[in-house]
Amino acid sequence: METKTTSVLNELIEINNDRVAGFEKAMADIKDENVDLKQLFQRFAAQSRENSQELAALVGSEGDEVETGTSVSGSLHRAWIDVKALFGGSTRESILSEAERGEDAIKKAYRDALEDEELSAGAREVVNRQQSGINAAHDEVKALRDAAK
Repeated sequence: METKTTSVLNELIEINNDRVAGFEKAMADIKDENVDLKQLFQRFAAQSRENSQELAALVGSEGDEVETGTSVSGSLHRAWIDVKALFGGSTRESILSEAERGEDAIKKAYRDALEDEELSAGAREVVNRQQSGINAAHDEVKALRDAAK
């Protein structure tokens, strides 16, 4: 039976998987003049892969099933990015705006997870540490987006 902690961790795994898929999609669409963004997005995708692996180890240690997919909302967001790209929405500012939207979503997921009183102490420690990295990534994307305006 899945515990509340496992449920919360699986939601974080799913949104980290969304983040990886989103950054991989963005990297495929980025033009050569924004090579710095490709490098940044590679780093953030690697961060989320590591986060997912660490969270999956916690879920597995409980003997519960680990989430391996992405969310419906993440899939819809990637489809929206495809549509925007068709109509010229691939400027540096628009790429960073979409990236920030994704970073806002993962920040909220981590904040919500930490507000859950049933989250175990061990899981809370991991989630809190990961949240620091997520917040730093968000701030970096936001600063780049603001500079691109």
